[in-house]
Amino acid sequence: MIPSGIGVKGNRETMEFQRQKLSRRVLNDLKKRSTSGVFFYMLIPPLIFLTDNFFQRHLRFSLGFLGVFSFICLFRLLHMYVSKKMPKQYEPVNTSIFISSVMLTALSWGVGSAYFLLHSQEQTLQTLMLICTVGFVAGGVLSFMPLLYLAVAYNVLMLLPSIAAVFVNGDLPTLGFAMILYSAYLVLITLRGNAEYWKALENENLLEEKSRELEKASRTDVLTGLYNRRYFDELFELEWGLSSRRKTPLTLLICDIDHFKQVNDTYGHQAGDAYLKLISSHLQGVFQRETDVVARYGGEEFVVLLPDRDAEQTRDLAERFRKNIAEAVLEYQGEKIQATISTGISSCIPGSDMTRDAFLTRADNVLYEAKASGRNRTVVDKQ
Repeated sequence: MIPSGIGVKGNRETMEFQRQKLSRRVLNDLKKRSTSGVFFYMLIPPLIFLTDNFFQRHLRFSLGFLGVFSFICLFRLLHMYVSKKMPKQYEPVNTSIFISSVMLTALSWGVGSAYFLLHSQEQTLQTLMLICTVGFVAGGVLSFMPLLYLAVAYNVLMLLPSIAAVFVNGDLPTLGFAMILYSAYLVLITLRGNAEYWKALENENLLEEKSRELEKASRTDVLTGLYNRRYFDELFELEWGLSSRRKTPLTLLICDIDHFKQVNDTYGHQAGDAYLKLISSHLQGVFQRETDVVARYGGEEFVVLLPDRDAEQTRDLAERFRKNIAEAVLEYQGEKIQATISTGISSCIPGSDMTRDAFLTRADNVLYEAKASGRNRTVVDKQ
């Protein structure tokens, strides 16, 4: 069934769903962007420490730095793998772990780099360390750009300790100022890139929404909000196949407004449209299962397809619907409009001896029988 309308609560729920969807999308993007960088984080430090046998000369520092940094990187890789298999209710926890581990990566490298600059007098290795730090922070900013605060925090946590170390040494204050300008430049790039990313993401989401709206419009009757005939035929074919495989009953109800032409001729077509909306509202009120397919078949004719429900069960619902319509009065521009409805019901278990067209014809024939026998009644196929 299609709901007749969406209220304020529905709009809020839709907005909340879209917000959560975008958040998940951004988080997945961040993980994809940063995964390859984690492997480089693990490969480059050993290469630096092996240069000029630095590892042997500074064994304690090298082991400590490599141990802590490698553990953080391995934890991030393991968490990325495990978080994919965890239920959705753990998403907030996984997000916090991911963001914290990223910041810890930046901080551990920044502190290690600063310690290296303060306690090592080997200029070649210091230069290598600065180059790697600058490269890492640039790559990290590009990776985490979709989440503004994470990209800025990564920038600061990785560069600030090294900047402080340069000023403490006092040898090259111009290098410290250059690194500050570089960090500020990265912040500007982050701001621009973040705005462009979100604009592109919002445009993509808008296109998806428009596509869904067009898809819904293509299967919905504009006047009543019910399924249209084309989409009903598609669902009819699907349910026919399912019922055939499961050997379960499938029931079809066709109803038609009695003397509807008189309503249009007496009160006008706009009044007739209002009455069609009234009929659709009552149909949805009676046939409420998720599996019930309610559609406007054309003009003043409506159809309901009921999987896994037999004719007798459907007759009771159809009678309730018929009585509701007989008692319903539509007040339109000071006029009171009242009509009745006739209904034909046919039920079967689809098999090789029955086609969908034949089944539809049977239901249409009993509708004609209801019309011919006096209208305002429900007739069930006796076959």
